Amino acid sequence: MTDKIFINAVKSLIANYFNNNVDVTDGKKITTDDVYIVWSCKALQNFKALASTTVSDGMYYEITYNGDKNEMYFDAYKKWKNMTVREW
Repeated sequence: MTDKIFINAVKSLIANYFNNNVDVTDGKKITTDDVYIVWSCKALQNFKALASTTVSDGMYYEITYNGDKNEMYFDAYKKWKNMTVREW
């Protein structure tokens, strides 16, 4: 697998996941153009990417490719809070 193939797979997985799980009353569908990569890396035969979409739903996604097993692992997360902590 190349990094380009991996990134294209990530974008397709996320767009398909969103379109299959969005509330039908929202009437929103996205394409791979609406998915952006926040961070990605390759270590040996493995890849990992953190990604999100242009939809302001607080979701982000972590996709990992295990090159030893030729498997992808997909995690979807919801951001519940974002706050500044000035004293700890």
